[in-house]
Amino acid sequence: MTFRSETSAIPSIVLNDGNVIPQLGFGVFQVPDDDAYPVVTAALEAGYRSIDTAAIYGNEEGTGRAIREFGLPRDEIYVTTKLWNSEQGYDSTLRAFDASMARLGLDYLDLYLIHWPVAAADRYVDTFRAFQSLKSQGRIKSIGVSNFTEAHLQQLIGEIGETPVVNQIELHPRLAQRELRDFHASHAIATEAWSPLGQGTLLDDQTITSVAAEVGRTPAQVIIRWHLQLGNIVIPKSVTPSRIAENLDVFGFELTDDQMAAITALDTGSRIGPDPDTMTAGLDV
Repeated sequence: MTFRSETSAIPSIVLNDGNVIPQLGFGVFQVPDDDAYPVVTAALEAGYRSIDTAAIYGNEEGTGRAIREFGLPRDEIYVTTKLWNSEQGYDSTLRAFDASMARLGLDYLDLYLIHWPVAAADRYVDTFRAFQSLKSQGRIKSIGVSNFTEAHLQQLIGEIGETPVVNQIELHPRLAQRELRDFHASHAIATEAWSPLGQGTLLDDQTITSVAAEVGRTPAQVIIRWHLQLGNIVIPKSVTPSRIAENLDVFGFELTDDQMAAITALDTGSRIGPDPDTMTAGLDV
C-alpha cells in the first residue's frame, strides 16, 4: 500500500484494489441513531471525509441522512458499514446489504466489512463471495474484513483467491498487534484501528501524558498521531464537537522515534473488546 497526498491535510492510503481511503476517519460506535445526524454533521463540518458505521450500531439511518444532507458530492465522503454476524452466508449477506443501503439511503458503498469472523459458524468464505458479487455489480467499491486473525485471513485468501483491502481490528498502545500488522503489510492489507484511544483508558497514562506535555498536544492527539505514524487507518469517535475537531488537528506535529517507541512499549496484549477466536454474538453456533 502507498500513501497519496490530498488537497486537505488528511493523507490517504491507496488500497490493494487501487481505491483510496482517508487515513483518518470518524467512527460512530455507540452513537444512538437520534444522535448520529448531529454528530456526523459536526464531524463533516470539522473536516472529516470518512465515516465508519455498522448495521449492529443501529445508527445507519441517522448517519446516512447526515451524509446525504451535508451537501458535498457523494464521491467526496467515504462511507463504511459492516455486516453483522447473524446475517453471514451468501444469500443472507445480499439481503443484509440491501437493508443497510436502504437505511443509509445511498446508491453505493465505499467499503463493506465482515464485522467478525465467527469461525465456528464457518460462513465467512461464502459471505465474502457475496461481497465479491456486490462489488462486481458496482454496488461496493472495496471489500474487507474486521477482527480477523492471521489464520482467518489465510483461510479466506486461500479459498477465495482475493485479498481483503482492509482488516479493521482493535488496536491501541496496549494492544499494538505487531505480528498481525506485519502480516497485513506482507499481503498489502491496510490495517484499520478501532478503539484507537483504548476507549479513553489511555488518556491518563503517564507515558502518554508526558509525551503530550513534550509536544504541547492532548493525550488523544498524541495517540492518534502514533497510529498515523505507524501507518494505521484510524477512526476515533467522540460526540463532543470540540473533541471531534481536536482529534482531527494532528497534522501540525510529529512524534520522535523515541516517543513512538515509548508509546509502543505500553503494549501488554490487553484487549478491551471480545476475542476474535471466540466471539459468536448474534449467531446460534
